[in-house]
Amino acid sequence: MRWPRQLMSLLFVLALLAGPPMVLLSLVGAPVQGWPTAAQAREWVQNPLTEQTLTAALTIAVWLVWLLLAYTVTIRVLTRLIATVSWLRRMPLPTPLQATAGGIAGAAVFGVSSHAITAPPPQPTQPVAAGTLADADNPTPSDSDVLADTGISVTGGWLPRETAEQVNAAAALVWLRRRRAYRPSPPGPPSRENSDLAPLPPTVTAVQAALANATPPPTEPGAASASLSLPGPSVDGAFPRTGVGLTGPAAQDAARGLLVTTLLAGHRHPKVSVVVTRSALAGLLGPTAETLAQRLPGLAVIDNLRQAAAFFSADPSGLGLDGPDHAQRDPQEDAGPPGPTLIVDAASATDNAQTLTSLAIASAAVAVLGRWPAGLTWQVDPSGRTHHPDGNGSVERRMCVLNQVTATDLLTVIAHPDPGPREPVTSGPSRNFAVAGRPPQRKATAQDHPVRSGNDKQRLQLRVLGEPTLLLDGHPVAIRRTAALQILVFLAAHPDGADSRQLTDAIWPGLPRRSLTGRLYTTLSDLRATTRSTAGVTIIEHSDDGYRLDPTGVCVDLWDFRRTVRVAATAVITDTAAWKAVIDAYPGDLAARRTWPWLTPIREATRRHVIDAYAALANASPDRCHALAWLQAGIRIDPYNADLHTRVVTALSALGDHDAADQIREAYARRLTAAGILPNDIVLTKATLTGQSAIRSR
Repeated sequence: MRWPRQLMSLLFVLALLAGPPMVLLSLVGAPVQGWPTAAQAREWVQNPLTEQTLTAALTIAVWLVWLLLAYTVTIRVLTRLIATVSWLRRMPLPTPLQATAGGIAGAAVFGVSSHAITAPPPQPTQPVAAGTLADADNPTPSDSDVLADTGISVTGGWLPRETAEQVNAAAALVWLRRRRAYRPSPPGPPSRENSDLAPLPPTVTAVQAALANATPPPTEPGAASASLSLPGPSVDGAFPRTGVGLTGPAAQDAARGLLVTTLLAGHRHPKVSVVVTRSALAGLLGPTAETLAQRLPGLAVIDNLRQAAAFFSADPSGLGLDGPDHAQRDPQEDAGPPGPTLIVDAASATDNAQTLTSLAIASAAVAVLGRWPAGLTWQVDPSGRTHHPDGNGSVERRMCVLNQVTATDLLTVIAHPDPGPREPVTSGPSRNFAVAGRPPQRKATAQDHPVRSGNDKQRLQLRVLGEPTLLLDGHPVAIRRTAALQILVFLAAHPDGADSRQLTDAIWPGLPRRSLTGRLYTTLSDLRATTRSTAGVTIIEHSDDGYRLDPTGVCVDLWDFRRTVRVAATAVITDTAAWKAVIDAYPGDLAARRTWPWLTPIREATRRHVIDAYAALANASPDRCHALAWLQAGIRIDPYNADLHTRVVTALSALGDHDAADQIREAYARRLTAAGILPNDIVLTKATLTGQSAIRSR
């Protein structure tokens, strides 16, 4: 409780302000009792250090100290009042419709019993997440929370909304590619250490969370919406085709923003979308520039501008960029699409001004890191807004600005993964997966051996596989806050518990942690009150700064699933019943249809256990038709997995059903194309050849 401390502070300040004047006035009197006479002045000059003069000097010093204290307090009070008035002006007032809805909701709340068990409210079309304009958990978000129609602020920069949506789409493609590339392995322990299950960088998760509950920006009637299916990389039309120099405190940040936005817009296309000099790239991305550049599709690194000509359209007349009349050509005569965006350092632009002018005609945009005498120059402030270098107003354009860490995080989602050792394809003859995949013994946790009460029907049950729901006696318990439901799922996925830092970073990524502590405590308090009023128990244990679900007070289906996986992984012989138990214990994806960024790695790890079980049953089945049925069932769990499709196509071809094999192959290719992934023709071709070889050998 903060109000006792605030009251004591107020009383202390009042005592400091009122105490010294009262003491001085009662003991010494008023500080000024008239001007000294001429005789008193001469006497003071002849004998300045008397008891009377020393007392007066000390009194004046005390009054000065008090005046300084009073001035400080006054300034602090005025500052707080100004901030409060400014906040009240910015606070949106409810519309008449919102006020009416709020009154109806309030009447409904006070008109029902707080102990009633009700069905959960209808789920929103998108879950509430941090970074939205306003939500139930944060009615008045700070400036760092706000996702405007034009863009999103993240730690280390600002992104246009279209770029944020491209980041979100690219992040989704990363996980789809990981699902496609996964090869079923011997059933193992629930805790996986797969490198491709590593979470995406914090900046990416912050963008995902900010967009989770954002409404689409308003568009003009008939205007085309932003999409990643553009014919090629695009650059804002306000960016001069003749190029621009970037100066000011955020010039480097703006260049990074141009690099990231252009690569994101063109990462689905095989062509080069950005050409950058090596020195400029090193200044933008730092020590990781060379390594990251080798993994970025669409990026070409050059040593000088003479090398840039290879990446731009040549002159139709055959003169090329170095032709004598190229500089005099009308840019409108270029019928083809614009070439890549060119980012160069100031030294290259100065030393090769004529070449750069020629390249600007064929490029989509040219950015010079510094003043460019041959073209326009913009000053970029830390917010991304551009201004004329002479101070004559704004350019009416806001650029994407990113610091080095943020830009590297965002580029990670479109970079090719580091090559690593690949596991062998397990499409050969059956083998004992249980023996090969037996994990080492580990220390038991609360989820391994929960303490159950005498009557399980009275226990709370938390279902997180499928639609997350808290049940009491089989009836759903209403969870009012979306963040509270997310905390329940997070603690279910982390049975050993989590501290407040881990919870706030997961539930509200990208927001200042200091502003989230109160929100976390409020959410947890509301959740505890709900379970205490409905079931008479508090299912969340709190010790020091840690929180965990009480295994004696709640049953969690995810814990039961993990115990089943552990039993199947520790079997000493091939046990098809144990693998079937894993499949039966999986009713659906972890927190299905939820888009919480922290959830994806855990969801994929959980799904892989089921895929492993289907693959193990297929390998252990002596009947080809039964093995094919298990593989097809595995595809229904993950329709993007290439290895399962390869095995199905191989099995169908071996059985002589080539039409079905072709249908599976074509349907899989269409699914990948619809998701924005180029079909892996090599894998499917290999499956076809394997099936044909099997037919010839029969």
